[in-house]
Amino acid sequence: MARPTLEFIFWDVRHGAACYIHTPNGRHMVVDLGIGSYGNNKPFSPLLHLKNTWGVKQLDYVVITHPHRDHMDDIFNFDELTPKTLRHPGYLSKEEIVAGNKGDDSDIVEEYMRIHNRFTEDISPGSAFDGTASEHWGGVQMSFFATPACNRKYLNNHSIVSIFKYADSKIIIPGDNEPESWKMLIEKGRFLDAAKNCDILLAPHHGRKSGYCPELFEAIGKPYLTVISDGPYCETSATGNYGAQSRGWLVHYPDDSSERRLCVTTRKDGVIHVRAYYGGDGKPKLIVRAQKGSAGAQ
Repeated sequence: MARPTLEFIFWDVRHGAACYIHTPNGRHMVVDLGIGSYGNNKPFSPLLHLKNTWGVKQLDYVVITHPHRDHMDDIFNFDELTPKTLRHPGYLSKEEIVAGNKGDDSDIVEEYMRIHNRFTEDISPGSAFDGTASEHWGGVQMSFFATPACNRKYLNNHSIVSIFKYADSKIIIPGDNEPESWKMLIEKGRFLDAAKNCDILLAPHHGRKSGYCPELFEAIGKPYLTVISDGPYCETSATGNYGAQSRGWLVHYPDDSSERRLCVTTRKDGVIHVRAYYGGDGKPKLIVRAQKGSAGAQ
C-alpha cells in the first residue's frame, strides 16, 4: 500500500523555475511556469508533460511567484490544465509589470495580465483553496508570504515565498527575492515561525549572488540541502555561499549510488525529486533523488 507522500519535482528549466507538487491526498500544485530542457535537451513544457505524460487533468493550485519571463514562460499552456486557484502578487499594476520586463516579453506579459484579470477574487483564509488549511491538503501545512512594501521598480522583491511542512520536513520555495525582501520578511514573527529550521531551501534568484542574504540564515538557521534551479554557471553564481550555509543531506542517483551533498543544481543534476512521508516504522522520511549523478560536486 502506497504511503501518503508529499512530493516535489524541481524541473530542469535552465535559468528558470518550475516545480510540481503532489500532495498526500492527490492534489496537484505548481509553483512557477519556467520552460527548458528535459532528457536530451529537447524543448520541454512542464505543464504539457504533466497533462500528456503523467495524466494530470487539472491543477488545484498554481503559484506564480512574480511576473518575470523565466518564471512564466509556460503560461501559454496554463489553461491546458484549467487551474482552480492562482496565487500571485496581484497588487502589482500592469504599468509596473511592463516596466519590470523587457520589451520583447510583451506577449508573455499580456497573457499573464489576461489570466490575472480572470483570477480577481481574493483567496478566503481557511477556504479549501487558501492553501493554509492543512485538512484540505492531506495534512500539509502551507504558508505564503510577500513583501508588497518593497520598491515596485524591482519585481524580484515582490516574489511570493511558499513554505510547505509535512512529516516533520519543511521545504521553502521562494522566487527571486533579494536582501531587501528577505530583511523585511525576517522582521515578521509569522514568517520566522513558519521558516525556522527548514530542511530544504530552493535558492532564491537561481542561486545568484543578488539573492543571497546571510541574515536569512542567521534568522531561520541552515537548511540540510539547497536546491538551485539554474542554467550554465556564471560569475554571479553563489553556489559556494549556499554550500557554506547548508548542513548536508544524502542524495540518491539512478545507479543506486548516493552521496552527501550541500547543494544540488539542475544544471548538473537534472530534475530533482524530493519526497517526504512517514515510514512503516512511523518515523518521518525525507528522500532526495537527482536525475543524474554529480560525484564530488558540492
